[in-house]
Amino acid sequence: MGFARTCAVALVGVEGVVVEVQADLEPGVAAFTLVGLPDKSLSESRDRVRAAVVNSGGDWPQKKLTVGLSPASVPKGGSGFDLAVACAVLGAAERIDPRVLADIVMIGELGLDGRVRPVRGVLPAVLAAATAGYEQVVVPESAAAEAALVPGVSVLGVRSLRQLIALLADEPVPEEEPDEAGRPDPLLAGLRMPGTGAATGLGAACPDQEHDLADVVGQRSARTAVEVAAAGGHHLFLEGPPGAGKTMLAERLPAVLPTLSRGESLEVTAVHSVAGLLPPGKPLIDVPPYCAPHHSATMQSLVGGGPGVARPGAVSLAHRGVLFLDETPEFGSRVLDALRQPLEAGHVVIARSAGVVRFPARFLMVLAANPCPCGRFSLRDALCDCSPAAVRRYQARLSGPLLDRVDLRVEVDPVSRAELAYRGPGGESTATVADRVRAARERAAVRLAGTPWRTNSEVPGRELRHRWHAAVGAMDEAERNLERGTLTARGLDRVLRVAWTVADLVGRDRPDATDVALALQLRTGVPRGVPMALGALT
Repeated sequence: MGFARTCAVALVGVEGVVVEVQADLEPGVAAFTLVGLPDKSLSESRDRVRAAVVNSGGDWPQKKLTVGLSPASVPKGGSGFDLAVACAVLGAAERIDPRVLADIVMIGELGLDGRVRPVRGVLPAVLAAATAGYEQVVVPESAAAEAALVPGVSVLGVRSLRQLIALLADEPVPEEEPDEAGRPDPLLAGLRMPGTGAATGLGAACPDQEHDLADVVGQRSARTAVEVAAAGGHHLFLEGPPGAGKTMLAERLPAVLPTLSRGESLEVTAVHSVAGLLPPGKPLIDVPPYCAPHHSATMQSLVGGGPGVARPGAVSLAHRGVLFLDETPEFGSRVLDALRQPLEAGHVVIARSAGVVRFPARFLMVLAANPCPCGRFSLRDALCDCSPAAVRRYQARLSGPLLDRVDLRVEVDPVSRAELAYRGPGGESTATVADRVRAARERAAVRLAGTPWRTNSEVPGRELRHRWHAAVGAMDEAERNLERGTLTARGLDRVLRVAWTVADLVGRDRPDATDVALALQLRTGVPRGVPMALGALT
């Protein structure tokens, strides 16, 4: 009788559970039993592992073989257990010393020829192994750079099972034939989830750096709102006719945001690794992601879920970045209302019969909408063909509770012929605005040092009212709006958060009445007699 054990990792959302893979050989009729709540793809590993071992020059034991995955109460799925199962079987057959395997975590899928293929979720799996105290991890060679992002872990990248057997048995390591130059790498096939290609708006982990704010013609108020949104992490609603520049502004917002810190980069990379959306050749995402799903997106694609193992949705793919919902009224009302909980909590909890999955979802939301079905409704012009009832129905598709969570609401005006024909200097570039945003974030970071919050939008209203005070009398006008019912209690807190962001942008120690007036104007759209250009407030 032979016994050996090694370890693998089962992913639950973006969190991992270290699983002990045990192999037991006993005399009897040759059979291969896999126990421990495996799913269909994991159950099929019996045939993959057997073929990989034989094609790697090993002998398959002709005995009764039982492979157990412990803890047995945790559901397990995917092909990432293949490497651990194969090594545990070879350890039980004494081809490899079982003592060598006991403290190693193995992650990877096996091809029938013995090649080790990458799987999704390598980074969160290695993070889970490091948290559990393991110091050695074996991963596919193509995923070694991703696994090496975790400090304190020794990463071994292998191309084939026979290479790993030789390394563990202290034998000469065979050379693998390199792939021909210019040919697609078959080891990378299957990493990307179906339905997450370039045409879906979900695969753009990194924004296009060629987009520049200087390309936007006019729109001084909207440009100011974009800068305030980036500096404080505030949600933004752009309303205006087609062709006014709403999408252009949203596409340029990610480049204005500061680059991600090391911790934030690991969070974002872990989500994209689970989803199979890591850019080729870039294991670490260090810029804010940008996600723009189509308005026909389902609730599962937006907040996460789906059949079987729950997958991250658009709100999680936009974690620490921008979620842009163009043509927002065309989204389903239930889909939009499902955003209300992650907007407040910063994460999504998806309950299934097999367990509960939690995905991070702290994003900057940008909504864009036309004022009416034809898009030409305006208080200044009479070009709209829609009836008043049709306009009301169209605007009512965005619920009050959802809009109450949006800090900045700006009307984007149509671009005039004179603005298009103007040949003088244009608006400020992305680099100029990004410098001011970075300086404002640094001021906020100094103020929030020692707290769990990083931006003004994350600070609870109670803390703002009792810990960091605005100037005397600065909130009088906002409080009168609360008494008149034009602001909710949540809205008052959001006005105060935006006022702190404006103060950070103009270099004040705390917001005064002018900063609060601009925050009210950006939230309600009602002119308050303050200039929309931040430079005029200094």
